[in-house]
Amino acid sequence: MTVDFAELCDALLGRARDGSGRAADTIHGGSDHALRQTVVAIVGGAELSEHESPGEATLQVLAGSVELRAGDDTTPLTAGQYSAIPPARHSLFATTDSVVLLTVVK
Repeated sequence: MTVDFAELCDALLGRARDGSGRAADTIHGGSDHALRQTVVAIVGGAELSEHESPGEATLQVLAGSVELRAGDDTTPLTAGQYSAIPPARHSLFATTDSVVLLTVVK
């Protein structure tokens, strides 16, 4: 399967703007795989509220800018940047309309 990230980013941001402020598509894996990759769009000012990490995970920003928040630590990330997600409760705040690639190994 080939994914055109530019097209997917545009489509997901359109859905996010027209809906709840976020939209996502899993591009690889699922409940029957150890590896799952999901592209998530979040409109600026919206947040994925604090939640547990489901396993080892990383975040790559495809468009926009976000803040990865875990406890007292905030990691600002912009398009092209990558970060491991800490194995602790965390949230993701979009400072601008943003799209990220979330990779999780369960």
